[in-house]
Amino acid sequence: MTVSFESVTTARCSPEEMFDRARDIAEHISSQVASGERAVAGVVEGRIGLGESVTWRARHFGLAFSLTSKVTSFSPGRYFVDEQTQGPFRKFRHEHWFEPDGEGVIMIDRVTFSAPFGVFGRMAERLVLAKYLRRLIEERGRFLSGLC
Repeated sequence: MTVSFESVTTARCSPEEMFDRARDIAEHISSQVASGERAVAGVVEGRIGLGESVTWRARHFGLAFSLTSKVTSFSPGRYFVDEQTQGPFRKFRHEHWFEPDGEGVIMIDRVTFSAPFGVFGRMAERLVLAKYLRRLIEERGRFLSGLC
């Protein structure tokens, strides 16, 4: 089964500025301090772009995880999409959208994922993973918004 959710963040910066902040490896790492997330391969500094990959390592639920994602779609200042190419999920896709809003921006994160392990994975998706991932995405959004 596949789970999807959306998170909306507003900020007082331009869509282009928020777009660049959302692609910045250092700002992503700073937004995920609690999990000790770090970039260990691929693009490990600067801003990630179309066709580029990054491998993240972090601790979640007390366990070490590695996830490699690749930017598969990209429109400067408007949106980009990253998708897991290796990692703990059966499927993981994160769409990042940036819409002008008066003197600021609305950032919309759309996440779609599915866990491995059949019925046990589906239970984990509903009981734990959806809430946990939403919280991580919302924390990241608040962090990036605070930089504007």
